[in-house]
Amino acid sequence: MTGPATTGSAYRFGIEEEFFLADAATRGTPRSGVQGFHAAARALLPAAERELLQSQIEIATPPATEAEEARAGLSGLRRGLAEIGRAHGILVFGAGTHPGAAWDAQAPTDGARYHGILDEVRMVGQRTLVSGMHVHVEVERPDDRVDLMNRLLPFLPALLALSVSSPFWEGRDTGLCGYRLSVFGEMPRTGLPDLFASEAEFERYVAVMQAAGAIRDASFLWWHLRPSIRYPTLELRIADSCTRVDDAVAIAGLYRCLVRAAERRRDLHAGLDGVARAVIRENLWRAQRDGVRAALIDPQAGRAVPFTEALEGLLALVAEDAAALGCTDSLDEARRIARDGTSADRQRAAYAAARGADGADEAGIAAVVDALARETEGRAA
Repeated sequence: MTGPATTGSAYRFGIEEEFFLADAATRGTPRSGVQGFHAAARALLPAAERELLQSQIEIATPPATEAEEARAGLSGLRRGLAEIGRAHGILVFGAGTHPGAAWDAQAPTDGARYHGILDEVRMVGQRTLVSGMHVHVEVERPDDRVDLMNRLLPFLPALLALSVSSPFWEGRDTGLCGYRLSVFGEMPRTGLPDLFASEAEFERYVAVMQAAGAIRDASFLWWHLRPSIRYPTLELRIADSCTRVDDAVAIAGLYRCLVRAAERRRDLHAGLDGVARAVIRENLWRAQRDGVRAALIDPQAGRAVPFTEALEGLLALVAEDAAALGCTDSLDEARRIARDGTSADRQRAAYAAARGADGADEAGIAAVVDALARETEGRAA
């Protein structure tokens, strides 16, 4: 997201996706080929970068103004990673958690930042065998970013529900659709940001934390939503890594519309208080547990409503913004996810079908990893 802000509020956006690597034979943590895979990815795909663990990799799109730009960029990078993986006996897939790998079998990536994080958070960092999707949307006025962060918080549960892709952990069904947040929540400075009254108050918090040596800079605030210090954007971090590229583009497009709607309507969720934040936390739990089958609390109505009803209200809110940004397809795709199910739903179906054949948990997990790799690359089942 480099370069000058676009006149006319184009709301440029970029998508970062974290993926897992799995041994193509065992479907667990790769025991060989990882270094060669990363070297080839670095040489052939400049947009691919290392992550905290050696069994992960990240890709990122350049700034875009059209959904098709982002889709084409992500699709090309995903196919490129899959091809490199085949040459090194490795599967590449998008999911919030690795279905079968053990956290204590992971090796950290070499690098001062990564080692610094692990030195600070210790075993908690070693357990973060999770992958997410981050969406940057350009906000031209820096003073607006903290206000928008506050007022966009009520929408996070719906965005999470659409993305959930982490039902399994170390070979077991967790009973949740989005277990990633539970694992990542062990890390410090994660979860919902506090409600800051102004940009100055936020900056004062960052200054206090830096002066105390708690953080090096604001990039060590790993909240679900935060102002970026690298780009002129507000960064969404709530989403699980999306298995299907269409899901990633749909969620990014919907978030982009929400940013525009909140800028257009300064009254939207103005003056959030502790009660509102507590309801958002409850809705996040419901989305994490049940995905698009969740019932989310509507504080205005004073009742819980089915996710599909909550989603339709959200889509109606941003219809004007979707038309202005050319994102109406993203709204239709969000409806499709709510209707047909998430990656978590498909993973459970793949597990049940394979496990039912011989009763072996290992066969079920292997089938899940294989299905995830096919979907991530964009191949048919």
